[in-house]
Amino acid sequence: MSAHAAESLADTLRPLTSAPGRAAIFCDVDGTLARIVKRAEDARVPDATARLLGTLGRRYACVACVSGRSVADARRLVGVGSITYAGTHGAEMLGPGGSEPLLAPALKGWEKRVRRFAADQDLRDVRMLRIRIEDKGPIQAFHWRGAPDETAAHARVEGVAQAAEAAGLGVHWGRKVLEVRPPVEIDKGRAVRDLVRRHDVGAALFGGDDRTDLDGFEALDALVADGSLETGVRVGVHSDDGPREIVERADVTVEGVDGFAAVLEALAAS
Repeated sequence: MSAHAAESLADTLRPLTSAPGRAAIFCDVDGTLARIVKRAEDARVPDATARLLGTLGRRYACVACVSGRSVADARRLVGVGSITYAGTHGAEMLGPGGSEPLLAPALKGWEKRVRRFAADQDLRDVRMLRIRIEDKGPIQAFHWRGAPDETAAHARVEGVAQAAEAAGLGVHWGRKVLEVRPPVEIDKGRAVRDLVRRHDVGAALFGGDDRTDLDGFEALDALVADGSLETGVRVGVHSDDGPREIVERADVTVEGVDGFAAVLEALAAS
């Protein structure tokens, strides 16, 4: 990073770094802290990034990983027990040092129905196309990244989405993944709003790379608009196959996980 870019970043982050005890840091995991890989279980957060998160967790009012993974999987991947985790896009929450995540009340009763739908879609042609079904509890994810014919797999997943909507379920598209969800509000913005309201903070940052992270951006905008926050900083992590809106809506744009690690370093250094 050039000296000019570092100075510009420091200026943008100053509302957080000048009063870390009244600031919150929220970040996505896959594509932001960990590189995107063909199989989610093979992802890893670099040790240096995990150490930075631990340092930030001791200085800032709230540091949270807001992920599409389950809380347990996100914490396993990040490996820092002293921060907060919001899993499956805010459906479940686990505070620092916690052992049992709290499930959003609106989701109770839907888990079996969504799992049953996913089981009914686990057909021979789906398996032949190498579409992987990931069980996230109240959310079932259909992945086609790395399939031998990604175009054909995507087309088949579009059929899954149509069937889900016909069954009264919700759908959400990500980077080469479809999530089938209960038809209730589940998004990263909800997690951000809940966490801001639990902590006495005046500034917050959200960093992400995918379409689901736009909900985090929107939550910051809304919290500033209603006076709940004085400042919101949106950090867009650019990637070749990420949505254009991530860059267009960001206050700061960085290149990949290394770029976001530099943001964490700037937050820790000030």
